[in-house]
Amino acid sequence: MNANPYDIKLVAVDMDGTFMRTDYTYDVPRFKAVLARMKAVGCQFVVASGNQYYQLRAQFPGYDHELSFVAENGALVKDKETVLFAADIPRETVFATLDLCKKYPEVKNVMCGLNSAYCERGTVSDAFFELTNKYYHKLQWVDDFAQVEDTILKFAPTVPVEKTAYYSELFQKELAGLLVPTGSGHGAVDLIVPNCHKASGLARLVERWGITPEQCVAFGDGGNDLEMLAYCQRGYAMDNAPENVKAVATAVCPSNDEDGVLVTLDQLFPIV
Repeated sequence: MNANPYDIKLVAVDMDGTFMRTDYTYDVPRFKAVLARMKAVGCQFVVASGNQYYQLRAQFPGYDHELSFVAENGALVKDKETVLFAADIPRETVFATLDLCKKYPEVKNVMCGLNSAYCERGTVSDAFFELTNKYYHKLQWVDDFAQVEDTILKFAPTVPVEKTAYYSELFQKELAGLLVPTGSGHGAVDLIVPNCHKASGLARLVERWGITPEQCVAFGDGGNDLEMLAYCQRGYAMDNAPENVKAVATAVCPSNDEDGVLVTLDQLFPIV
């Protein structure tokens, strides 16, 4: 029988800057090998990211059905093919958020729904749409956000990098009690429903699978990983993570470009 000396039942990984290298590749054969060892000892692998489910799924072609997903920073949770949770932002909150963002033309807003993500014509460029499409594989142009009929999971405004803190505070103040800002770096700010983050998504899976946070391991590198790293018994910050992330983690592992997640998983689930 393969080893699982720490009784780990769940491993959650962020993607950008954590599991994926900077060139957005990973060692597929090595990952498949450790995934097989994890499955043999009853450990689940969870992809936990601010990115869209459809984009995340595409990174694991042919075996995405073996994995679980906490997508959109906890706004969508799937146990394999089963949807456990989908946030549903009330229409009044949707309109309040749209009105707020329209006051600041430099804010490039993306509205993220269950069926697709959306960009509004006239507010962002074709180049922005193409860049966003890398993270949201289902993305549509619309004439008016307010006319979209979909379950809205979150908003993903992009702000000038040097004004990230300013806008995070602005969103916190103006949308208090409605949506909460969480930063994922490079001017990207997700606006999500209160108490909805990667850790809340993991908690839903933990409850479903009848395990405990003490049996969970997480890997992350950004501000939107803080709750998840604190929630799990073992929280690994990547070596490329900022100091505030490392401060929350229980350990630091090699960087994403050094395959730090796979290096650590090979240690936690050794070949025997």
